[in-house]
Amino acid sequence: MDFARQQRDPTRHIIGITFVVLMHALLIWALLTGLGRKVVEVIKKPLTATIIEEIKAPPPPPPPPPPKKIIEQPKVQQPEPYVPPPEVPVPAPPAEPVISAPVTTPPPQPYVIAPPPPAPVVEAPPAPPPKPAIRKGVTKIKGDPPEFPRQAQRANIDKGRVVARLNIDEKGNVTDVTIVSADPPRYFDKAVIDALKEWKFAAEGEKYVGEVEVNFKLQ
Repeated sequence: MDFARQQRDPTRHIIGITFVVLMHALLIWALLTGLGRKVVEVIKKPLTATIIEEIKAPPPPPPPPPPKKIIEQPKVQQPEPYVPPPEVPVPAPPAEPVISAPVTTPPPQPYVIAPPPPAPVVEAPPAPPPKPAIRKGVTKIKGDPPEFPRQAQRANIDKGRVVARLNIDEKGNVTDVTIVSADPPRYFDKAVIDALKEWKFAAEGEKYVGEVEVNFKLQ
């Protein structure tokens, strides 16, 4: 029998319908007898939940204390007692024979003649005072006075004053001339330098510095 014909079999449908009818009849009977109500009350009862606490393990025992360090005190070495060495007797040297020296009489001392008294000390004359570094007012032994410059005449200057410093060598010659002051300035400087370089002074055998004053007056 194929599958389609089996599905169209009325006997199969009757068995299913009969099973459904029996199930409904059983449910109705349960409601009528109160069995269903008991089932509902059992379902409606509150459910009690019991919380089971977790059993905690006991805490571990504390660790044992660390062993104490034993510090050993350094051993102090006791110094050994000093034992002096045994004394060794030193043999005494043999006694040398004593030689008696002949007694000599010292010669008579000659008479000492006292020296004459020292001559009196003659004090040297005091040294002359040192010469000044710059000698003022030195006197010439040869030389012409400077001429009145024409530049001063054109500027209507009729007089002037110049102070000059001279370097003089061992022979009395002038080696250098320096203007210290001039009134009025710059008009008489060249004339003074040119004239004083030709001057001659007394020779002293050494170099020195002199200072002279030159006055100008238009005649």
